[in-house]
Amino acid sequence: MEKVFFISLGCAKNLVDSELMLGFIRSNGYEVTDEPSDAEIAIVNTCAFIGPATEESIDTILDLARLKQEGRLSRLLVAGCFVQRYGRKLIREIPEVDGWLGTGQIHRVLELIKPIEGNTPVMFIDRPLFLADHSHPRAQTTPFYSSYLKIAEGCSHRCSYCIIPALRGPYRSRTVDSLLIEAKALVERGTIELNLVAQDTTSYGHDLDPPRTLEDLLEALLTIAGLKWLRVLYAHPHSITERLLDLMDAEEVLCPYLDVPIQHVNQEILRAMRRPSGNESMYQLIERIRRRSRRIALRTTLLVGFPGETEGQFRELCQFVREVKFERLGVFPFSPEKGTHAARIKTTIPHRVVKHRVRELMELQAEISKELNQGLIGNTLPVLVEGSCQDTDLLLTGRIATMAPDVDGQVLINKGSGIVGEIVPVRITDAHPYDLVGRIAKGSRGENHLGITS
Repeated sequence: MEKVFFISLGCAKNLVDSELMLGFIRSNGYEVTDEPSDAEIAIVNTCAFIGPATEESIDTILDLARLKQEGRLSRLLVAGCFVQRYGRKLIREIPEVDGWLGTGQIHRVLELIKPIEGNTPVMFIDRPLFLADHSHPRAQTTPFYSSYLKIAEGCSHRCSYCIIPALRGPYRSRTVDSLLIEAKALVERGTIELNLVAQDTTSYGHDLDPPRTLEDLLEALLTIAGLKWLRVLYAHPHSITERLLDLMDAEEVLCPYLDVPIQHVNQEILRAMRRPSGNESMYQLIERIRRRSRRIALRTTLLVGFPGETEGQFRELCQFVREVKFERLGVFPFSPEKGTHAARIKTTIPHRVVKHRVRELMELQAEISKELNQGLIGNTLPVLVEGSCQDTDLLLTGRIATMAPDVDGQVLINKGSGIVGEIVPVRITDAHPYDLVGRIAKGSRGENHLGITS
């Protein structure tokens, strides 16, 4: 069988799609290699959510196209959001690509990967309606102890700046039974941390017959023996129920962590974004979450430079961030995406102003994050050991339950020994804006040590 080089771009939801395609590929005897120079076939799973992601996808495709022109690859295939967004014109514009897969056709990757008669590129694209389930093979690419579980596909919100509904189709949930089967299989293979992902996890199950809820799913997943951490990502700010908070308050396995993208706080901007205001303000939402006995760490994303955003509205957002003190926060500049309502709004903000606003918010958040992290010094916290530090083998790295993989900070362990994939107590001794420093508590050593022996 030919060797395949596979590269995945974009978010965790896209990574699950990549793992599904790799599952199909490996289960049919193909060997996957980490080096494009060793492969006959290269596949890129692309992102096209905003302009910079599209540019990254194009650059990656063209880099691999050069290898093909040099004779180091025989075929180049492209899948994902970039294909779904730009469609059949890509065949003409990037003729070096031999095959294309839209987001709703990833299960047909084997049809595309097989040798094709003639030189005519093939494209499988249609309205995205495919929904993977537990019966589809999946090759895990994350560390053995941590997995993403995609609980739904698509989005039925109509935010004015977002192209996702066009790229991913309407919201469609997997069944609780299917997700429970897959989650149990992941845990049996060594996963101790499950991260639930969807475009909006809090919309889960409303489209099923009979309807189910995210809370129903969480209660089912909490019955899995061996699962240590269960985390909810991408929750809509106006769908945080008391039942969800009750579960997070009562269940130790549920990480005290919510990723709630609010985008903005000014009501005029939120209306222009077509983000429903709900029955409570953002301040009321945060207060409702934080009055629980268990401190729930909050991560959010903000969108600045939306057309018409005044200096006063931006100052309102800064004041909100200053008062609320999010544990984790990301800021993105507005990107006018063709096909969205917001891209047609004329009152645009100069690029230099948007860039300055992004930097100012991130500098503010760095101060807040460092202050919150310093409050953890002296505490002993459970840390999931992830391996040696990239910069030096003299340090181990890990994460506490309020740090999600890939997007949040890490714990640098400078004393003690730990086993990758195990949760050990770490005493926090120092803090930085995004990372913590600590030593493994005495009496928690394991065998097959990595790190510095105390």
